[in-house]
Amino acid sequence: MTDETQEDDVLQQIEREVRMREGAYKLLAACSNRDQALEASKSLLTCNTRVLALLSQLQKIRRAQILQRVGSRSDHKTSEDVLPCTGRVSLSDLRIPLLWKDSEYFKNKGELHRCAVFCLLQCGADIHDSDLVMVDRTLTDICFEDTIIFNNVGPDFRLRVELYSSCTVEDFSWGGPSPRKISFLGGSLGRSSSKKIRSALESAAACGGGDVRPGHMYPPLPFHNSALGPKFNLLAHTTLRIEHVREGFKTHDLMLSATEDCPYWLPLFGSICCRLIAQPVCMIQPVISGQLQVKPEEDSDDWEDFECVLKGQNLLCYQTEEELECEDKPLVVIPIRKDTRVGVSEAEPVHGQHIFISTPLQGNNINYTVTSCSTDNIQRWNKTLQQHVCNLRHWKQCCDHVMKIEMPSSKKSNPLKQGSLYHEIVTPSPARENPAVPDLSDEIRSSLSSYYKER
Repeated sequence: MTDETQEDDVLQQIEREVRMREGAYKLLAACSNRDQALEASKSLLTCNTRVLALLSQLQKIRRAQILQRVGSRSDHKTSEDVLPCTGRVSLSDLRIPLLWKDSEYFKNKGELHRCAVFCLLQCGADIHDSDLVMVDRTLTDICFEDTIIFNNVGPDFRLRVELYSSCTVEDFSWGGPSPRKISFLGGSLGRSSSKKIRSALESAAACGGGDVRPGHMYPPLPFHNSALGPKFNLLAHTTLRIEHVREGFKTHDLMLSATEDCPYWLPLFGSICCRLIAQPVCMIQPVISGQLQVKPEEDSDDWEDFECVLKGQNLLCYQTEEELECEDKPLVVIPIRKDTRVGVSEAEPVHGQHIFISTPLQGNNINYTVTSCSTDNIQRWNKTLQQHVCNLRHWKQCCDHVMKIEMPSSKKSNPLKQGSLYHEIVTPSPARENPAVPDLSDEIRSSLSSYYKER
């Protein structure tokens, strides 16, 4: 995918999120049910977080385009430019233990403290939110049953988990939003090179109503919803990396962001428990296949023809192509590990170039030599084997064996999203006269300004 195609794709995602945010804001202003208001407030926060992440991604794409134009990046890649493969990362069975006082939990004394909480999970520009969970002193753990999967993730991923909370004990009553002064970004936004992003957000404005004038920026709905409805606040967070990946239920430290005097506070134990699984593409898909001549290093005269396939931690060698397709037991298994050494010999008169494969196992080196009928094919296999070893090395313990990812089950139907009110409000409506649209948030305005200055 080219940078221009990526940019167009990100712009479409921004437009979609702006529309969803407008729908959530309208729902928040219209609903009279607390559960609906909490869901709408959660959606509003999630949409705003996605917009900021997409704007950051847009800036990275633009920065890469500038570097390519000025020639800072060479078209010729060196060995250090080889990038590892991507994979899937799954987080499931998230548990956050609570530490109530004895008088609250065992004796059920004191003021009842109830909060609505949810998790926001971000990996790059990919953001997911969990279901809402109501928490009071009858619970010992906050449990999220969601299985969240992030695709096309590199081994250097940073998965940020944020826990948000909103106190639900106060009376459910608020007024609608008051009109606020509309502000525009102006300045560098008038440049012709910024038409795409401006067009995307102006399109969202036109669908939802608003004063869209040439050369002006559509003022989206507010980043914060403090003017109406329940408000979610960051309660705790943590960042998970590849070193935290293990097959099984593991505990990780949690950084607290609130104190006991906050109304949305909950007595967190200071840790989270979850299953964090990673599946590199190189471990679950065949990497390369074809015909090779194979011989053990110690038997220099015994060459044999095999149908070979590189998959996982092994180069599997079959007698026939039919056996390979049926995945029968291979005749020869050549181990490929993180510390495997792969090299190409000089051309010889009889067999031409050879690929040497040496893997240390249990104190001994397992050595094999392979070759092919053409120099191009040998180079192709050599390059693929080198890349595969690089993939295994970067993905570390995730390549010790194939970890199993439980696919997320279909979510239970949400009453909020089944109601006609929700669909009426989220669906873009015709333009209205003189709508009251709140200001664009400072954070999003700053991100957009930086983006257009780079243009």
